[in-house]
Amino acid sequence: MTNFNQPISGNDLARFSGPNTFMRLPAADSLAGLDVAVLGIPQDIGTSWRSGTRFGPKQIRAESAMIRPYNMATGAAPFDSLQIADIGDLAINTFSLTESLKIIKESYDAILTNDLIPIAMGGDHSITLPILRAIAAKHGPVALVHVDAHADVNDEMFGERETHGTVFRRAYEEGLIQADKTYQIGIRGSGYAASDFTEAQGWGFQHFPAHELWHRSLAPLGAEIRRDIGNRPVYVTYDIDSLDPAYAPGTGTPEIGGLTTPQALELIHALKGLNIVGCDLVEVSPPYDTSGNTALTAANLLYELLCVLPGVTSR
Repeated sequence: MTNFNQPISGNDLARFSGPNTFMRLPAADSLAGLDVAVLGIPQDIGTSWRSGTRFGPKQIRAESAMIRPYNMATGAAPFDSLQIADIGDLAINTFSLTESLKIIKESYDAILTNDLIPIAMGGDHSITLPILRAIAAKHGPVALVHVDAHADVNDEMFGERETHGTVFRRAYEEGLIQADKTYQIGIRGSGYAASDFTEAQGWGFQHFPAHELWHRSLAPLGAEIRRDIGNRPVYVTYDIDSLDPAYAPGTGTPEIGGLTTPQALELIHALKGLNIVGCDLVEVSPPYDTSGNTALTAANLLYELLCVLPGVTSR
């Protein structure tokens, strides 16, 4: 019988002690035998407004010490059925975005030679493009659940084609994602032109703007997306700025009128049953939230994503 890794219990060692790994899981030097690899990508050189997401993985890990192993709302018990470990941070080049994106792609290529699901803690949203390049190289074009305040479909920013605001145009152009199975949830705010969102809809992207979701449960939307995707491989990318800044002020590009944390939980719970092949949570910038609440929220959303991965059992 497999002995699955377990988070260190707060009853065995005080939560302010122990390793600075996600949920105080074991740190792994080898990927052998893992079902899920949690990793950090401490990068913020792809951002266009407020920096600081290079500190995201470290604080998400610190705040995750509060999380217990069993999901009392859904019954999910991820550590009963999956071998999960924290494999540390990727060694990006903090002086070169181009080199960093190359490092992320090559690192993911190596990670995905193993039969596991990678879960990344960002880092700004530019990290998702090289991840999708590696994911698509293994699985083919994937369905995409993209929760964000921004569509990130700019053609370029200051002449650069690879930034945190151009990710999903490049992913579409490169055939990394299935356009008609791409769902952008929570987008909102002001724009430069009326066509800012409609162009991507013309590609087949399905948009669910935040103002259409106010005061609504997201469980039906999640169930609709789950039925639409079926058993296709799917990647989930979660920008913390999808939440209203009242819930997550510690982010680089905040927009008012966003999702609530209960809506975020409803959406993730409804994704249970999807063939998730990878996910990330990005844009946590600790310097803009000294309370730690944004990172605490991010850590919990990552835990909830763990709880809906294929193979997770319930109690």
